[in-house]
Amino acid sequence: MRALSMSMLVAAAMLVAGCGDRDKKTEAPPPRLENGRVVFSEGNPQLAALQSDVVQAGAPEKLKLTGRLVWDEERTVRLYPPFAGRVARILVKPGDVVRAGEPLALLFSPDFGQAQAEARKAQTDFALARKSLERLRDLNAAGVAARKELNSAEADYARAEVELARAEGRVKLYGASGDTVDQSFALRSPISGTVVERNINPGQELRPDVAAGSPAMFVVTDPSRLWVQLDANERDISRLKKGLHATLRTGAWPEDTFPAAVVAISDFVDPATRTVKLRGTVDNRARKLKGEMFVSAEMEGAPRAQVQVSEKAIVQANGRNYVFVEEAPGRFARVQVDVGGVRDGTAGVVSGLTQGQKVVVEGNLFLNRLYRQLSGDAAA
Repeated sequence: MRALSMSMLVAAAMLVAGCGDRDKKTEAPPPRLENGRVVFSEGNPQLAALQSDVVQAGAPEKLKLTGRLVWDEERTVRLYPPFAGRVARILVKPGDVVRAGEPLALLFSPDFGQAQAEARKAQTDFALARKSLERLRDLNAAGVAARKELNSAEADYARAEVELARAEGRVKLYGASGDTVDQSFALRSPISGTVVERNINPGQELRPDVAAGSPAMFVVTDPSRLWVQLDANERDISRLKKGLHATLRTGAWPEDTFPAAVVAISDFVDPATRTVKLRGTVDNRARKLKGEMFVSAEMEGAPRAQVQVSEKAIVQANGRNYVFVEEAPGRFARVQVDVGGVRDGTAGVVSGLTQGQKVVVEGNLFLNRLYRQLSGDAAA
């Protein structure tokens, strides 16, 4: 019985020894450092704790701006008095829709009457010069009038013709003719649109030499399209360019959005507000938006960073940012990167990475400690 027990103990000891030998044979070799890379042997169980993600292209960042709506100056006219005179009659009021050439007000103007008189006199002088020329041509053909007299008549006719064109052109420029001299001037709209401002009253005396410092008599515009003027921060200049699309919102229509397109960017920074002015166009055929209305805008600016990664991929050491790039299965290189900013868990990388590379997003802190141990540099 004692012999049997001894033999069983020996067998058990041999079995345990054999198992220990097998564990030593299947134990994975530890990670090593090769040319600055942390390398794991194939099948190392520590690899299961590491997860990688692909480097993506940089996405545009949202810019939030404020601004206001103004009239589209390409579809707007501001009318000032071309002649001194008195307002005799006002024919339209704000909100009226007018056609091109439609009169807005009648002015009694002696200055305009003088222009009419000059045109009428030019017509008379031209008619007289033409008759005189025709008579002298007949007399010269009959041998009665000298050639010198005919030449003088032709010169008078040419001068009268030029003066007639000048005088009539002046009154026709303002939508009138020189056939009558009534000193009544009709101020007409040069475009079709809506009267949005009226700054004159009946009986008011007007002078063109002081109009520059006064409001326009009338402002006519096409409100179906507006301009939006936006203020951008100086730091966002690099992300601004023509053609960017913006989404506008206003307190008057909190549930609606209005698309706009940037068509111009100011060439200077406002010295008072340190902002850059942007101008865009807004479709307003629904007529919901009004001039001078305040708006907020959101647009996608050009990305600051060429690529982006998860914020979890960034490891900081000694004031620098690093990521671990998976060059091959089980092979990881620590790469220093320049981070342009972090938004919503995503870090924009300005330099150090290219699109398509794989970076470790889970277990990178473990990799960084391992890298420091293997490199023998506790400060790394």
